[in-house]
Amino acid sequence: MLLYLQMIDSAEDRSKFEQIYHQYRNLMYYEAYQVLKNEQDAEDAVQSSLVKISKNIHKIGEANSPKTTGYIVTIVRNSAIDLHRKKNRRSALRLSEELGAVEYKSDEGLGKCLLQLPERYRKVLLLKHYHGYRNKEIAQLLDMTPANVARVAQRAKTRLRELCEKENVI
Repeated sequence: MLLYLQMIDSAEDRSKFEQIYHQYRNLMYYEAYQVLKNEQDAEDAVQSSLVKISKNIHKIGEANSPKTTGYIVTIVRNSAIDLHRKKNRRSALRLSEELGAVEYKSDEGLGKCLLQLPERYRKVLLLKHYHGYRNKEIAQLLDMTPANVARVAQRAKTRLRELCEKENVI
């Protein structure tokens, strides 16, 4: 806790941070654990959140208020989600190789419809919905703009829906 307090300039903000720490530490751990389902990862997410809170302590009005509770819960959940994504992310090279060699064991259903999509559509859909990448990250991997990724994803979903309806999958 001393490390966080050293990051804060004013004595008033230090006092506010201590109060927040003691009041919300259990809630922060609970929220992080709900996302991560792992004790060590939840503790890491809480530590990351405490750094963010100490840097933005000036944005917090009263330590004991519903608005502060919501702010802290949001920071912890976002930190936990970021940590979860980081742990589940594969290297870009391995992923691009994997995408080039995607095989579906089923000759029916969604797999068949996915195989009928153009390769670009299929890659964007798999990166976005199967691997959990964001548009900005997909854009970097596929050398596209984030706006273009969003358009391709929308077109791919529309085309996949049409193919699934045609094949009576949905």
